[in-house]
Amino acid sequence: MGIEDILMHDESLFQNINAFDPDYMPPNYNFRDTQMEAMAMSIRPALKGGQPSNAIVLGSPATGKTTAMRKVFELVEKNSEKVVCVYINCQINTTRFGIFSQIYKKVFGYLPPENGVPFSRIYSQIMKHLQKNEQSLVVALDDINYLFQSKNANKVVYDILRAYEEFPGVKTSIFAILSDLEFKYAFDKNVNTVFIPQEITFPPYSYSEIEDILNDRVKAGFFPNVVNNDILEQVAMYTSENGDLRLGINLLRSCGNIAEADASREITQNHFDKAVDSLVSIHIRETLNSLSDSEENLLKMIANWEDDVCPSGELAEKFQDENDCSFASFNRALNKLEFVRLIDTKYTGKGVRGNSREIILRFNPDDYNI
Repeated sequence: MGIEDILMHDESLFQNINAFDPDYMPPNYNFRDTQMEAMAMSIRPALKGGQPSNAIVLGSPATGKTTAMRKVFELVEKNSEKVVCVYINCQINTTRFGIFSQIYKKVFGYLPPENGVPFSRIYSQIMKHLQKNEQSLVVALDDINYLFQSKNANKVVYDILRAYEEFPGVKTSIFAILSDLEFKYAFDKNVNTVFIPQEITFPPYSYSEIEDILNDRVKAGFFPNVVNNDILEQVAMYTSENGDLRLGINLLRSCGNIAEADASREITQNHFDKAVDSLVSIHIRETLNSLSDSEENLLKMIANWEDDVCPSGELAEKFQDENDCSFASFNRALNKLEFVRLIDTKYTGKGVRGNSREIILRFNPDDYNI
């Protein structure tokens, strides 16, 4: 099949390819009722003119935090005009102006001018509108750790939660969504006096939950009989082993694309194998690019270790000497590499600092110039 044929070919295995998009909102959202109820209880007072509560939403990547938050916001706005709910992706909006521009857009329906208008005027217009209309403001700051990296987190949170001092009657709250627990208590003291959150925890999905979620995506995204039970089980197992639901959803899309390129009416074992090989490579490269300098240095040490076995004790001493850092810094970097599944660790017995671990790479470093 030529390039033009591929582009213009009408037949497709997908009945809704958008079902595999990162921002897809499934009509049936299962296994997070407890967390969504806790979110709703935090916002509920605002529906009756009261003060909504703050919350920290904790959980590993791809455990449903963002989707649950957006679902709750959707339900709140459907049932009340007294609450303005604003979801903000802090990976994209990392500045104070960027955050409040998104709030302004939600309140007024359009973005403020980027130049010539001081921040104080934008802030004042938002709060006066809320004050006049007796509306509460609930802001979800997704991946708020990026605001800490840009050194804007404390100011943004303070600006939102202290609005009532300058604009009496304005009620505000924040949902801080986190994957990295390191930032859980990183606020300044003056912020901690107003940001007193409850914790809402999202545990990892079980295998059966992953399989059910992926099956729903298959039904929404593909035509019937494109994905058989065996392929679905393999996708679910691969997803469970790697601990990232997004990986499984991307894998389904990739399988479908490869099957279409083969002009197949169903996804076969060969399509699955090709898709896994492709996604593994992409995932490793993206993960490598996201590492900090210290994490990258540690990974290079592991990859270039002289012996077949890389013991954690000797690795720690070498890493501390070469990077002039503490054992705690080494341990955080090592745990991060294991968390993002670039390495595995195997306990081998008692060491000087406790249980000794053997470090095992999960990929071939030569394929990625490490």
